Amino acid sequence: MTLVAAIAWFGVLLQLYLSLRLAARSGKSVVDGLVGFFGYFTVLTNIFVALAATLPLFRSSRPGRWFGSAMALGCATTAIVFVGIVYHLLLRNLWAPAGLQWIADVTLHYAVPIVLLVYWVLFPPAHKLPLWAPLAWCLYPVLYIAYALVRGELLGSYPYPFIDVTSLGYPRVLLNSLGLLVVFVVLGGAVYGIARYQTRSSTALSPR
Repeated sequence: MTLVAAIAWFGVLLQLYLSLRLAARSGKSVVDGLVGFFGYFTVLTNIFVALAATLPLFRSSRPGRWFGSAMALGCATTAIVFVGIVYHLLLRNLWAPAGLQWIADVTLHYAVPIVLLVYWVLFPPAHKLPLWAPLAWCLYPVLYIAYALVRGELLGSYPYPFIDVTSLGYPRVLLNSLGLLVVFVVLGGAVYGIARYQTRSSTALSPR
C-alpha cells in the first residue's frame, strides 16, 4: 500500500499546485482555486484512495481502523476504477493537457486506478465482505452527485458536462447520473467478486 499512497498523494498534491497556479494566473484567489480543486470526483476519489492507503498505518485511531477496513478499501477501489473508465471513455478527448498537467492527468486517471486494482487482486481483504457491499458503496457517488448539483446551483458551474444542469436540464442530468450509478454498481460487483474469488482461492491453497 505504500506505493499506492505515494502515487495517489503525488497526483493529488500536484493537481492542487496546478489548480492554485491556474487560479492565480486567472486573477482569482486561493479560495477560488480550492473550490475548483475540490469540485471534481476524480480529486476527491484520489484523496479517498490516499487516505485509505495511509491512515491504516495508524490502526490505533478510529479513522485508521475505518479506512483500513475491507469495506472502505473496496469502496475506494470501485470508485477509482470508475474514475479511470469514465474518464477514458467520456472525458479524455475533451481537452489536451500538457506538461505537468499531463503528468497529473495520467497519475490521477490511470496510474492510481491500475495500481490500486492490482493491489486489490493480489492482496484481497482477509475478512469476507457482505453481499450488499456494492450497494453500500453507491452511497459515495450518490453523495457526490448531490454535492455537485448543490455546488453548481450556488456557483453556476458544473465540473462535468454530463451533469451540467445549465446545458442539459435536471431530467437529463438525473438520467445520466442514474446510468453512471448503474456502471458503479456493476464495477462494485466486479470488485466484490474479485475479493471473494481470491479469498476462496487462498483458502483452498492453504495447508490443512
